[in-house]
Amino acid sequence: MPTVSVKRDLLFEALGQKYTDEEFDELCFEFGLELDEITSEKEILIREQGGEKAEGASDVVLYKIDVPANRYDLLCLEGLVRGLQVFKEKLEAPRYKRVSPADGGEPQRLVITEETASVRPHAVAAVLRNITFTQERYESFIELQEKLHQNICRKRTLVAIGTHDLDTISGPFTYTAKPPGEIRFKPLSQSREYTAAELMSLYKTDSHLRHYLHIIENEPLYPIIYDSNGIVLSMPPIINGDHSKISLNTKNIFIECTATDLTKAKITLDMVVTMFSVYCDEPFTVEEAEVVYPDGRLSVYPELAYRTETLSGDFINKRVGINESAESIAQLLTRMCLRSEVSGEGDLIQVEIPPTRADVIHACDIMEDAAIAYGFNNIVRSTPRTYTVANQLPVNKLTELLRQDLTAAGFTEALTFALCSEEDIADKLRKNITETRAVHISNPKTADFQVARTSLLPGLLKTIAANRKMPLPLKLFEISDVVLKDETKDVGARNNRRLCAVYYNKSPGFEVIHGLLDRVMQLLDVKPGRNQGYHIQAAEDSTFFPGRCAEIFSCGKSIGHLGVLHPDVISRFELTMPCSAIDIDIEPFL
Repeated sequence: MPTVSVKRDLLFEALGQKYTDEEFDELCFEFGLELDEITSEKEILIREQGGEKAEGASDVVLYKIDVPANRYDLLCLEGLVRGLQVFKEKLEAPRYKRVSPADGGEPQRLVITEETASVRPHAVAAVLRNITFTQERYESFIELQEKLHQNICRKRTLVAIGTHDLDTISGPFTYTAKPPGEIRFKPLSQSREYTAAELMSLYKTDSHLRHYLHIIENEPLYPIIYDSNGIVLSMPPIINGDHSKISLNTKNIFIECTATDLTKAKITLDMVVTMFSVYCDEPFTVEEAEVVYPDGRLSVYPELAYRTETLSGDFINKRVGINESAESIAQLLTRMCLRSEVSGEGDLIQVEIPPTRADVIHACDIMEDAAIAYGFNNIVRSTPRTYTVANQLPVNKLTELLRQDLTAAGFTEALTFALCSEEDIADKLRKNITETRAVHISNPKTADFQVARTSLLPGLLKTIAANRKMPLPLKLFEISDVVLKDETKDVGARNNRRLCAVYYNKSPGFEVIHGLLDRVMQLLDVKPGRNQGYHIQAAEDSTFFPGRCAEIFSCGKSIGHLGVLHPDVISRFELTMPCSAIDIDIEPFL
């Protein structure tokens, strides 16, 4: 959950009321928030960096408030105060309005060129006119952008926000992409101009910006925004230009959001303008801006879209466990910034979803807000109408029992990743990827996590490779699920619980692995035998050394293999000594 830090005195001044710490903690709980910590800048520095670093730091009391991750409208002081005042019925939820330029002139225009398609193809924009900043408002404005970047913008990978002093630049603006060597400008907080390539080198040591370089540094073209005079506004998602930086004296702000996800960009823009339009001469109004796409389409932003949902009072009463009239429920929802009224047809309630509540996507979200406004502590405790007896799944119970006994046998349990690379389950095991029945990840973020594992063996061998300096022998096991394609399942795949163990030493230790098999079968009460028991017979498997592999059968069905691993497999996992392994399916023993 995101944590919002606000100065206590500033918060109480905005709320128009003072609270004790206990009273404010209770208010937060009633509103669905949590007062996580009461501290100060000085206390934080003493705790994190020591007393010397804290000299001269502020003693102003800070409230650290945990906010639900999808409540983007509560990530700043302005949104928090607005939400609490509406909740306490001291204020009506404002209506946000998009307006045309006051002087009848043309709206600001942002033109997107086709070169951006390969890097960040989307952009939205808006203007805040005649805004008045104080030091606290300015700091809150910057803080909100950072909170949004870390939250809905996914560390700028999905959306990057740029804010500019409109009086220092002139439209129309052009959003394009160019080779790094052709981009040159003076970035924020720097004294000279740099090329884009130089900036990427400069920011590799920057504690803040270095985390965003990977987003575009390997791209042949970098996104860039110019005004009509060729002045650089920003190089998203890295840095803004120094020329258009905002300050306490800024009166008109041009806001642009470039993105790989248009929906997230619209939400982000709506959040910024709705939170800070309160400081405009005409509160809660936002001047529109036009965005022209490469195909000639023209869109006007911000959308500030309102929508209406209709649901019954009975729906909410049954799911929350209360018995309120439709009028009472409508009043509860209105306190949560969801203007509501009874439609006049039975107990149907029409709920208006404002642009600040992007978290409301389903009737259940509305029901949750009604429960919060009613008060969780006010819901009468009741006994469920249906009774169930919880019990452990048989496969998990068997797994736990086997884990205990394999540990008693001298093996150490490992827990490895459920995802791995194609190479791990195919080439390194001397198999063809098409034969593995592997489920592939459609958009893997890294080459290490391309497929769901079809075998536990690669994970154990990688664990041994990472612990080669440990005393020999290394005896590891894992009992976990693998994922296999299965056309008979509605999702096209199924989980399969398997047991895998490896023995790594100067000698292969086949007898150790064979003995482990016998112990497992003894625990499962399966006798040696060809029909109703278990047996092994010689087999060929490319993962194992020829002539040193056996297939395991139980009650006439194959359940796995054991043997000495092939030298090629050993070397491909960067190991130097022989290794024996067993890999069996334990589901037939349930």
